[in-house]
Amino acid sequence: MANNKSSKKRVEIAERNRLENKAYKSAMRTLMKRCLSACDAYTATPGDEAKAGVQSSMNAAFSKIDKAVKRGVLHRNAGAHQKARLTVAVKKAIDPAPAAG
Repeated sequence: MANNKSSKKRVEIAERNRLENKAYKSAMRTLMKRCLSACDAYTATPGDEAKAGVQSSMNAAFSKIDKAVKRGVLHRNAGAHQKARLTVAVKKAIDPAPAAG
């Protein structure tokens, strides 16, 4: 346990930052799941409205990932990895590859 005033303060600050980072990560994961579910919805019923939903959910997720990286909640490479995952899912949903045969 902390012995002096400054170390007690550091413990409080670390806990505060942990909770803020947790909230940021949670919001980021939620937006990523929304993007992936929008891709599934577009695959099931393609249309202009569904396509716009995929694009807007992807933009929101990218924005949150970039902000998480900027704040130091997420490592730069981890953010790039998540964005690449979303991009692959969106491309697969919007422009599926023709069946090789």
